[in-house]
Amino acid sequence: MEGGSEVQLMRRINPGSKYQDFYSWPDEGLEDMEGTLAIQQFITQKIRKDFMDIEGILELPVKVDVNVWNYEHLRQFCNQLNELCVMLQPVCNAETCSQMTATASWIFLCAVHKEPKECCAIDYIRHTLDGAASILNSNKYFPSRVNIKDSSVGKLPSTCRRVYRIFSHAYFHHKDIYDDFEGRTMLCHRFDRWVKKFDLITQDLLIVPLDDNSDNHSDNSDGDGYATLINNSVIEAPHTKEEAEAEEEEEEEEEEEGHYATVSEKTEAPEQEKEEKEDEEDEDSDGEDDT
Repeated sequence: MEGGSEVQLMRRINPGSKYQDFYSWPDEGLEDMEGTLAIQQFITQKIRKDFMDIEGILELPVKVDVNVWNYEHLRQFCNQLNELCVMLQPVCNAETCSQMTATASWIFLCAVHKEPKECCAIDYIRHTLDGAASILNSNKYFPSRVNIKDSSVGKLPSTCRRVYRIFSHAYFHHKDIYDDFEGRTMLCHRFDRWVKKFDLITQDLLIVPLDDNSDNHSDNSDGDGYATLINNSVIEAPHTKEEAEAEEEEEEEEEEEGHYATVSEKTEAPEQEKEEKEDEEDEDSDGEDDT
């Protein structure tokens, strides 16, 4: 208090400030933050304070809707993954990585084209991040930052599965860059813990070996209802008329809202049929909600 009036702290980075002086103001509690960007500001504040404190960053605050919390975290992951994309560009190109692959058993097709086809890895990564940004900033699916429509919640898991492939490619094909990025951000560790904590991706799809899931490595499928490269050949599963119509409907919606990079059609192994059927039903229900 000075002269009977309260001094208001200006949380602003002034022109000419040195990097080490950025964000030098005291932390705020979520209850003291105002506006529609409060949760985003709260998450970034926790990351700046200690990016190694994964549990603390992911802990759901009291009275915060879990869907809004997950939505804001996914936006933050996509935002930070842009740095990894930039780091990959000098070494990941059409000559060095002509296909988007993770392990030797997985190949992904890019749906930004009229017909899904192979795309070099760096273009696939760009298209995936662009598609995620288009969906997350869509007024149709997410018109509010403080309330998420029930019909739009299903967009989060499918976006998570696609975004995770960026970590997979970086780990298995550009390990030195992945290690540098991960050592400064712990982003893959945080993403892994987040999707398991809020049940956004099944554990068998998390193929990047981390300290707490080193046994999760699987070469069979990424669970997105599509085929993978098995024994050096892509095998397409037969389509029913209903499945073909559902996929065509979803592609039309993505042309309106922005394209996704996806994988090719998948051959179903007997032990995976139940999981893949649930994935297809989930995607079909998304299409029904959006029309």
